[in-house]
Amino acid sequence: MKTLVSHHSDVHLRGPNGTRRVVAPPAVPSVDQVMVEERAAAFGKRSIKTSAKLEGLKLAISMMDLTTLEGKDTPGKVAFLCRKAMQPADPRYDVPACAAVCVYPNFVRYAKKFLGDSGVKVASVATAFPTGLMPLKLKLQEVRSAAADGADEIDMVIDRGVFLAGNYDRIFDEIAATKQECGVAHLKVILETGELQTYDNVRLASEIAMRAGADFIKTSTGKISPAATMPVTLVMLEAIRDYFYETGIRIGMKPAGGIRTAKQALAYLVMLKETLGDDWLTPDLFRFGASTLANDVLMQIAKISDGNYQSADYFSLP
Repeated sequence: MKTLVSHHSDVHLRGPNGTRRVVAPPAVPSVDQVMVEERAAAFGKRSIKTSAKLEGLKLAISMMDLTTLEGKDTPGKVAFLCRKAMQPADPRYDVPACAAVCVYPNFVRYAKKFLGDSGVKVASVATAFPTGLMPLKLKLQEVRSAAADGADEIDMVIDRGVFLAGNYDRIFDEIAATKQECGVAHLKVILETGELQTYDNVRLASEIAMRAGADFIKTSTGKISPAATMPVTLVMLEAIRDYFYETGIRIGMKPAGGIRTAKQALAYLVMLKETLGDDWLTPDLFRFGASTLANDVLMQIAKISDGNYQSADYFSLP
């Protein structure tokens, strides 16, 4: 079901070949707020059978980026997080490993060492996370450093002040430059949707990020409120859908911050499936930014498997 839209005026951007192009309506539509919020609310009301719920919860674990982004982070804390990512629960629950561990650039080396050949990826925030307020030269230096240390994924932030001032070319150019410095690492572009003020801005920022080279678009840093919401995520999923219809390129999605319960995670997966289809039901194309979500999902898996809740004390803190 397509979003009901009106249209922005034309937005000028440079395309992948460097030529100046116009992203014209309906490529950058204006979002019907009522429609998006009603549709997003409906996804949380779906009835899910127990067997499908268990499968969905395990899928959610496989899509999680376990994250530690605090000033008191240490190599020991990163090691602890890596162990949890590799084996989130007792083997008898048959829970898959998490998708990635997300850390600051100076901890990438430690995470790579701890994770070894487990298959769990190392993601690193960069470009003056969480504000994006640093000269571009220094941002790119930070990206190069994280990539050189072995980061599989770079999570960059856009400068929201520049975006809100309408300087879309500069946002495009910074994302494109960051993508180039990533090398083989995938690029997740954080929009910080809570500061973008409107759904129209979220839609436009998503479009710019995808055309500039993002492999993923991501809602939030998790450092401000509101972070991820279902309506905002739906706007971004629909942008991904329309971009895929136009180009054939699949872009990933990562809601981050504010998703704390297994019930919420399942609602996001229902929304993902009904908006983008089964092809996106993979950690390669969908992630949860998870700090507190993992334990609630693990508790629900244990309840379904054993028939009773285990105490939260049985699960390590993220």
